Amino acid sequence: MDLLKKRIEEVGDVVSDGVLRLDSILNHQVDPDLIMAMGREFAVRFKSSNPTKVVTVESSGIPIAFATALELGVPLIFARRKKSVTISEHVYEERVPSFTKGIVTDIVIAQKYLNEEDRVLIIDDFIANGDAARGLVRIVEKSGAELVGIGIAVEKSFQNGGHSLRELGIKVESLAKIASLTDGKIVFES
Repeated sequence: MDLLKKRIEEVGDVVSDGVLRLDSILNHQVDPDLIMAMGREFAVRFKSSNPTKVVTVESSGIPIAFATALELGVPLIFARRKKSVTISEHVYEERVPSFTKGIVTDIVIAQKYLNEEDRVLIIDDFIANGDAARGLVRIVEKSGAELVGIGIAVEKSFQNGGHSLRELGIKVESLAKIASLTDGKIVFES
C-alpha cells in the first residue's frame, strides 16, 4: 500500500536493526485518514472470504481492526491482555510473548463472542516473530471458528512471523513489508 509506505518513510524512526517506531501514526498517536485507508484496503483483500468477525489484540491493533470491521460491516473483538472482573470466567486464553515489550502476557477473549459459526479475520499493526498472531490463531481454533486470514499493517519480513504463518497455510496479507532496518535505513521488500 503506497500511502502507508510513504507515511513510514516520512515518520518512521528506526530504533534498532529490529525495531521501527511509528508512534505518530499507529502506536501512540493515530492518523485517522491513514487508518481508514488501511481498513478499506483490508476489506477489499478479505471481503470474498466472508468474515463474520474481526479479531485483534489490544491495544495498537484496535484502530486498524476497527476500520476494517467497519468497512466489512462486522463486529470487532479485541483480545484483552488481562482478565478483568468484567469478563466472565468462560474465556479462551493464551500466553504470548511480546517482541517490543519484552514480556509474556495472557490474552483472553470471552467465549460468548466467538464460536464455531464465525469466520474470523485477524488484523494487527505489526508482525515480527508472530507470537501474538499465533496466540490469536490458537484462540480461534479453540473456539471452533474458521480462520479466513490475517491482515498485517507492517510486516518485518526479515523476521520469521509472517513466513511461519504462511507455512501453516494461512493467508497473510501485509500492507507494507520491511526487508531491513539495518544502519537506520528503512528498506521495503519489492
